[in-house]
Amino acid sequence: MTTTEQTRTVLVTGSTSGIGAATARTLAAQGWRVIVTGRDTTRGDAIVTEINGFSRTGDGSDHRDTSNDPRAVFIPSDLSAEPDVLRDFAAAVTEAAGGRLDAMVHNAALCPPVDTVSLTDADLEATLAVNIRAPHVLTAALAPAMAERGHGAIVVIGSWMAHIGHPIVGLYSATKAAEIQLARSWAAEFGPRGVRVNTVSPGATRTPINASDGDVIAAMTAPTPAGRPGTPEEVADAVAWLLSKRSGYVHGAEIAVDGGITAAQTA
Repeated sequence: MTTTEQTRTVLVTGSTSGIGAATARTLAAQGWRVIVTGRDTTRGDAIVTEINGFSRTGDGSDHRDTSNDPRAVFIPSDLSAEPDVLRDFAAAVTEAAGGRLDAMVHNAALCPPVDTVSLTDADLEATLAVNIRAPHVLTAALAPAMAERGHGAIVVIGSWMAHIGHPIVGLYSATKAAEIQLARSWAAEFGPRGVRVNTVSPGATRTPINASDGDVIAAMTAPTPAGRPGTPEEVADAVAWLLSKRSGYVHGAEIAVDGGITAAQTA
């Protein structure tokens, strides 16, 4: 994968399914070159093949990409790994980006669906590692080069659950609140050097992972202003806007793509 003045390259973590995959597809359709990552090589290769096989034209139709420069590449990653391994991954990302990474989307996350007492030590450590440590290490490794060039963008995927108390996914909610705060701090740290950092916080969104919980999600979102669950593509559109020049004056913001569930939340 090479980079030119006209080409922007973005890293999307956890991009082999759900919101991450939708974000990879959306950004590729808008002209980005996308580094797809995840633990599942089969799914990662499938997403890359899909993106490289077809791209979206200006009129919304699909056409086959016959160029020799791929629109997407896949780099396998385990974001629960130790910091040194993550830094090696960051170096591989920079190499795949042709030495210049323009943006990154911190999407990968773990969400153990259990209460506090039932949470295992292994799930505790893995969730903290993937949801907090990995974004921190990758930002520390990759953002300085963006700042040195005076241009870049980072989007953190938060969650509406960072703003409420929930009896089942307390750890996940806490890690998302921490990520949102990290994004604010990174905006203050890197913004003066040209790197914009913002958060997109989805609400209840239908993805392949929660497909079996469709009735629960539908009931949860029925009373909200939107009256329905969100789609990964709706979240991806918000991410794409925050990475674009159209949001050039947006720093440290949290964009709720949640159908109004947090705005209308009642006790």
